[in-house]
Amino acid sequence: MKYICSKCGKEESVTTLKPSCQCGGLWKLDFKASAFTPELIDRDTWGIFRYRAFMPLLDDSWKNITLGEGMTPVIRFSDDVLLKMDYFMPTLSFKDRGAAVLVSHCKSIGVDFVVQDSSGNAGNSVAAYCAKAGIGCEIFVPEGTSPKKIDMIKSHGAEVHVVPGSRDHCADVCRSKVKEEGKYYANHVYNPFFYEGTKTYIYEIFEQLHRIPEHLFIPLGNGTLFIGAIKALEEFLENGIIGRMPQIVAVQSEYCAPFMKAVELHSHKPEKVEVKPTMAEGIAIGVPMRGAEILEYIYKYKIRVITAPENRILEARAALAAKGIYCEHTTAASYAAYQKYCEVYGPARDALLSMCGAGLKSDH
Repeated sequence: MKYICSKCGKEESVTTLKPSCQCGGLWKLDFKASAFTPELIDRDTWGIFRYRAFMPLLDDSWKNITLGEGMTPVIRFSDDVLLKMDYFMPTLSFKDRGAAVLVSHCKSIGVDFVVQDSSGNAGNSVAAYCAKAGIGCEIFVPEGTSPKKIDMIKSHGAEVHVVPGSRDHCADVCRSKVKEEGKYYANHVYNPFFYEGTKTYIYEIFEQLHRIPEHLFIPLGNGTLFIGAIKALEEFLENGIIGRMPQIVAVQSEYCAPFMKAVELHSHKPEKVEVKPTMAEGIAIGVPMRGAEILEYIYKYKIRVITAPENRILEARAALAAKGIYCEHTTAASYAAYQKYCEVYGPARDALLSMCGAGLKSDH
């Protein structure tokens, strides 16, 4: 198991503290998971580490770091829609899947302090797991981040910096600190161990339903859940667990859609877009760092990209809440996008949507 630079192909040990290759390329993880089989699932472990036979873990550090993340239920919302309740997590978002694995890796290689930038959820998650692991933590968030998310991050003992400007500018400020001070960059975009956690989203769906639904609606900003889901589905394809890729629908914000524009122009890199303030703050990424990689997946698997209409996000949130699902605005955007998708392409039967974040943390 090793890192390979996505740009120049240079190899590096996974114990490195470097956030990326010297050439600027991001690390990919050269790791081949064991063939997925139910017999290798540790059913005595309630959480994502029941799938540790398929994870790139260096030791058992996870045992002292896990907060019981994962094993979230799949519920039926309507005749055509299933919801994966991923806000039933320790920090109320799906990011706990990736943070648990990434912070476990940090502990394994002796990291004692990390920095990270986030629109809120990932920062909160990394802060929580670092607190459990006894690792110092500093989180950068853009202005406009929900105050409740900021309060949660602080509660875990992390230092928080609110950066004026856009989400992308916030990332630039954080990366400058990493470069200047040599701190470990525990970032959900740069570090591929994070995706080895988010891929458990698909493992759980298959274990719970004994199949993969025909349509998977996945929010797409930096691609944290998107890349993890694709990795797991590719493993399933390779091992004959599924015969074909489901129809994946990537959800972008109407006010920040670099992938939507790229697909319209048949481009192989995200297009520059004007980023407007949006309620779907969690996917408001104008410059996604793994953009070319994500577009490769989009074209390879004929993934459709749809935007969530800004003026329908609150309506979608209310419709979900009316049936007991109180989610944050970014999550509601997925349902708004689902409704738009059905209008454009016709009914999307047997569709599964991720309920990524809880509503209480984004009431602002």
